[in-house]
Amino acid sequence: QVQLVESGGGLVQPGGSLRLSCAASGVIRSIYGMGWYRQAPGKQRELVAAVISGGNTNYADSVKGRFTISTDNAKNKWYLQMNSLKPEDTAVYYCNVDVDTWVGPRKDYWGQGTQVTVSS
Repeated sequence: QVQLVESGGGLVQPGGSLRLSCAASGVIRSIYGMGWYRQAPGKQRELVAAVISGGNTNYADSVKGRFTISTDNAKNKWYLQMNSLKPEDTAVYYCNVDVDTWVGPRKDYWGQGTQVTVSS
């Protein structure tokens, strides 16, 4: 019903930057929230950044001041600009959308995940 396609991960040195992108497609009626999560080896998936309808944003304390979430609502796309990257930011990053469709109930959908590795 809803497909998410992520891009933008990779290998970067500490202090560097990356920009992740996510695009949603399908029979979307309303989007209530867009976000990014990450999961490092041996750890639980955690919220990195999210924006809900109305424009309110929420960031994990560990990324405040370094990461910025932005959206292109007309295209159902959202982005995560990651600056001043640290080795502890290394993880698989997943985009997430809270969406209502024309053919099913409101639910969350997930992207396939993209690896971000911060290492010298």
